[in-house]
Amino acid sequence: MKKPYLIIDFDSTFTRVEALDLLAEIVLAHSPRKAEVLRKIQEITNRGMEGELDFRTSLTLRLELLHAHKDHIQHLADRLREQVSPSFRRNQAHLTALKENVFVVSNGFKDFIVPVVEDYGLLAENVFANEFIYDEKGYVSGFDTDSPLSRSGGKSAVIRELKLQGDVYVIGDGANDLEIRKAGYANKFYLFTENVEREKVKEEADHIAPSVDEILYNLKMSRSLSYPKNRIRVLLLEEVHPGAVDLFEREGYQVEHFTGPLSEDELCEKIRQVNVLGVGARTPVTRRVIANARRLINIGAFCIGTGNIDLEACTKHGVAVFNAPFSNTRSVVELALAEIILLVRQAPGKAMAMQQGRWERPGLSGREVRGKKLGIVGYGNIGTQLSVLAEALGLEVYFYDITDKLPLGNARKCDSLEELLAIADIVSLHIDKRPENDGLFGAAQFARMKDGAVFLNLSNGKAVQMSALRQAILSGKIGGSGIDVFPDEPEGPQAAFRHELAGLPNTFLTPHIGGRTAEAQEHIAQFVPGKILQYINTGTTTGSVNFPQVQLPMVQNAHRLLHIHHNVPNVLAQIDRVLGQHDINILGQYLKTNEHIGYVITDVDREYSEELLEQLKQIEPTIWFRVLY
Repeated sequence: MKKPYLIIDFDSTFTRVEALDLLAEIVLAHSPRKAEVLRKIQEITNRGMEGELDFRTSLTLRLELLHAHKDHIQHLADRLREQVSPSFRRNQAHLTALKENVFVVSNGFKDFIVPVVEDYGLLAENVFANEFIYDEKGYVSGFDTDSPLSRSGGKSAVIRELKLQGDVYVIGDGANDLEIRKAGYANKFYLFTENVEREKVKEEADHIAPSVDEILYNLKMSRSLSYPKNRIRVLLLEEVHPGAVDLFEREGYQVEHFTGPLSEDELCEKIRQVNVLGVGARTPVTRRVIANARRLINIGAFCIGTGNIDLEACTKHGVAVFNAPFSNTRSVVELALAEIILLVRQAPGKAMAMQQGRWERPGLSGREVRGKKLGIVGYGNIGTQLSVLAEALGLEVYFYDITDKLPLGNARKCDSLEELLAIADIVSLHIDKRPENDGLFGAAQFARMKDGAVFLNLSNGKAVQMSALRQAILSGKIGGSGIDVFPDEPEGPQAAFRHELAGLPNTFLTPHIGGRTAEAQEHIAQFVPGKILQYINTGTTTGSVNFPQVQLPMVQNAHRLLHIHHNVPNVLAQIDRVLGQHDINILGQYLKTNEHIGYVITDVDREYSEELLEQLKQIEPTIWFRVLY
């Protein structure tokens, strides 16, 4: 199939800015007339782009306002390299592959255009633009007035002279780009709106294109390109940090953000057209929700746990789930250490008395933590870091976990929960939200603890029977407690809260703030989107909580096919048989499975038909198939 010709504008299309506007900023950097001249140049530029001003007049007026030197032009080229439009950056490989058929046609100047587009593999001889004329001192004295691009209608004249045989598509943002199609020299005009939208031009455009991805997809070049980023819909719920929104938007995705959770019914309706879902711990992502998700690729849990997400349903529907197992670890550990020290010092009651106007200063005010025995229940990411920092404070550390874990430092493993409870002066709970942990700590467990021991739960609100803890505190069995999580938590940020532990002696109650530090939320906002983008862009599943773990390299000059299927025998053989029937050479292939699904990644090195793709989709155990790039 003959490749189409792409005619690409430069200013506000290939780059995000108008080059002469940027040149004006460079030339006038230290001029007292800078603001006034820049305003006049911008006004002239806009009038020209809207078709209200003859181009040669526009160009002459702008250059007369400047007194540019060759050094300024070189500086401009360097600055323009930093201003290449994001979707052109993303598709550099595709531009290079099409270089023989890509023409940059601009009313700008070769002097600064050629250095920029050559960085993207495009050919200097395929750049058609004006050229500056310089005086003996190197200052711009004018431009080549014989060039058709120095006057209105010049772009159409250039394309006419090229006599291109085949389909021609124009990509630009202005009236002079539209003219090429109106003159009959192009099949279609794509109005490129990634940087600017011109309403007058919009009315006559054949296709509104917010990115290069959209254009290549519309031209049915999808076998060398993943689904257009501007068509990927992201739905973020709860208090997701703005940094996550920014990352997705910079990638070119459509982002919708609700600052609170949605009910199951609301989410079932909202998720139908969503590709990426981001949630906190309060949004129920149930089997019913997943069944209503027609286009869902993956879910990001912007927290540690995934107890609110039906992972089995996600796996069966081919939805990869990523969480943030490490991002708020330090924040939770710091709160635990702070509470341990203050509770051992019996500080909460004394601080409250001061707030109420009472000076309560007994002869002794608690004890030091040094030398005390800390028992950690759950030796995961948080438990292990607490272990290390607590030991640095002089605590003796003991831990219990249902799985074998390597002790860090001098920490000692207990063979049972009962053994740990009998040893520890302080017990800190760091367990997940699996159902079998519900009600783990009740009257029997508190009875096994030392008299006057300190108890903390900063992990799982349902793990502790609150009435049993209340009785243990009132009886003096528990000498201090710190609770940051509760079985039922209010949804609003300033909701009323009443609890049976409120007002008890030497007790800290905090509103689930363990991981709610600025640093933790910033880390989560980087980590989770990073995993999601890596999966969408390369197929890598490292860090997924429900998919086989595959770390994939980027490949050059190849297409990548992703196939997710139920884990049954003979699927890989069927995939390879289909590829063989179409004479497809496999450059690389990866297969990983878990108990539920298989994940096959195949890199191939040639063009292929839609029939091939359809046959791969029709392999019976297929859950989901897509062409990555």
